[in-house]
Amino acid sequence: MGELREAADFPYRSELLASLSALILLWESPGLQREILTSSGEPIDQPAHQALRHLLAGQPLRAGELAQAMGTGASNVSKIVKRLEAGGLVARETDPEDTRSTRITLTEAGSAAARHIYDLGDDMIAQVLSRWSSRDIARYTELTKRFTEDAIAAAEEMRRNGLTRRTD
Repeated sequence: MGELREAADFPYRSELLASLSALILLWESPGLQREILTSSGEPIDQPAHQALRHLLAGQPLRAGELAQAMGTGASNVSKIVKRLEAGGLVARETDPEDTRSTRITLTEAGSAAARHIYDLGDDMIAQVLSRWSSRDIARYTELTKRFTEDAIAAAEEMRRNGLTRRTD
């Protein structure tokens, strides 16, 4: 895997945006995720983890919806779903809204595997925050929730109206 990036590597004027960019790049890195999963003895690969996380959060999903959520193509999702289906973790069912389409759902084993993935995420964040005080964790959580809510609201506005340019 390549060298991990630091916030200072991103030439944003906003230190917050630079830090978020470094964090996103780190945590979304397939190489890092693969290394962590391998060293943790996890039997499911990173793309399958991603698919299971999305399915637990929003199932059932059509293959195209899953591909969009994962930021990948339909053929890649098809391969991932075939592996998960062969492992008994997902099933395909006819979409009641469009009988020509199918939706992907988690099986009981798939739901358990997806919940295990979320448990791994909880373990990861606990390890990251292991030296933080409970007060710092509570405050950071409060601010992150607020930031996320504001970012979602701003994204909706940007979708409608485009990006507002700074005038300074």
